[in-house]
Amino acid sequence: MKTKTLRRVLLVLAWVAISLSAVAQEKLPPLPKDLPAYGPLVPFKTPNVEVKKLGNGLTIWLVPRPGFPKVALAVAVRGGRASDPQNRPGLSDLLVAALDQGTKTRSAKQIAEAFEAAGGDLGGDLRADAIVTSTQVMAARANDALEVLADVMQNATFPDDEVALAKRNALENLKAEEAQPSFLASRAMAKALFGNQPYATLAPTQDSINAATAAELRAAYAERFRPDQALVVAVGDFSSDALEAAIAKDFGGWAAPSQAPVAAIAPPAQNNPHSIFLVPRPGSVQTTLTLAAFGPKRGDPDYAATQVANAIYGGMFGSRLIRNIREDKGYTYSPGAGLQLRAAAGVLQTRADVRNAVTGPSLNEIEYELNRMATTDPTSDELNRAQRYLVGTNAIILQIQAAVAQQLGWLWVYGLPPEALGQESANVQKVTLQDVAAAGRKYFAAARQTIVTVGEEKTVREQLAPFGLPIEAAP
Repeated sequence: MKTKTLRRVLLVLAWVAISLSAVAQEKLPPLPKDLPAYGPLVPFKTPNVEVKKLGNGLTIWLVPRPGFPKVALAVAVRGGRASDPQNRPGLSDLLVAALDQGTKTRSAKQIAEAFEAAGGDLGGDLRADAIVTSTQVMAARANDALEVLADVMQNATFPDDEVALAKRNALENLKAEEAQPSFLASRAMAKALFGNQPYATLAPTQDSINAATAAELRAAYAERFRPDQALVVAVGDFSSDALEAAIAKDFGGWAAPSQAPVAAIAPPAQNNPHSIFLVPRPGSVQTTLTLAAFGPKRGDPDYAATQVANAIYGGMFGSRLIRNIREDKGYTYSPGAGLQLRAAAGVLQTRADVRNAVTGPSLNEIEYELNRMATTDPTSDELNRAQRYLVGTNAIILQIQAAVAQQLGWLWVYGLPPEALGQESANVQKVTLQDVAAAGRKYFAAARQTIVTVGEEKTVREQLAPFGLPIEAAP
């Protein structure tokens, strides 16, 4: 199953478009002062979401969007990487990879051909708390795709030969990922932040891949794929009554097992160390710097304010961090910051790949910008630009039906109602300068940060020694 999500592609496209626009604007001379004000900002409006429930406990969210003749379908099931057994980290990666490789009545080839005939393919978005399986097909073939999707959700068999192939592919993929400093930094950061808590699992290990069996995948599938812990989302050109009837026909016979569902993940302790962790990368010509600390969860009262604060700090191209270490000093090409979400935790993370010679100066400037967010108020212009960036980007992304379906799926995973999809932009627009300043004080101080470095060990130790923090081997 394809695991490159539409969400990531859309965010990259939006980032590139806005970045190129900003670069072009920065090269222009100052604009006249008598230009008219910005036009009105048009946020994404929450679509009409019809909430249904089948007798077997399956939740259904229907979003009719007539006009464009496509339908996006998504099924969210609780239980992701954080639900993997302790001795099988990353078992969920194999589960997603082999999910569509055969059912009781269809082979892997027949499944792929059925989705292709409907105009789409099947993808999986795996995170800590859940798996969201999705497709986007022609409206006229939506019922055909729905039938096959229901078969995969209820009757996957995980044939031994297909699982063996998935394991070989997973080993090769892990080898490729471990060659990337960004992956090494992310894996080390998850362990540094969460310790022995289940959210520390970010990827499989070679040992867990080699030891995993088809029987284990079948057991995990039986535990997690159940109607009382699942949501079906449909967005697109369809009749609600007709599609609801089709979902009832295809999913109505799905029975929940007698065993208890996967347990909800308990909130982490949020006592991350203020230390520097080192992942040696001999011969590296640059250092990957990653800083992270706990932030708000989606749905927390200060989530919108923290989104705006992060955009001002490092989450958009014209942010303070990018103007500082990219545009002004030329330390790095593409620094950035973002909020990473889990059902029971939120994390604010900064990352920059910098030249070896400026490893220390780069960390110094990152900490300066973090502390500036924590100690100084933003300007009205910064607030306005951040709000327009967040609201505008969200409106662009959610023009695509598949993006709406996937985001609704994750809202359900995080325990939020469908109305939250449109409320996010409204909440961002309500954020005040005082709200941003409060979020900055609460979340952005450099003293709250755990720091992970990937690079030449001698360079890292020499350049970061003046910071006076312990430099330890990454967990």
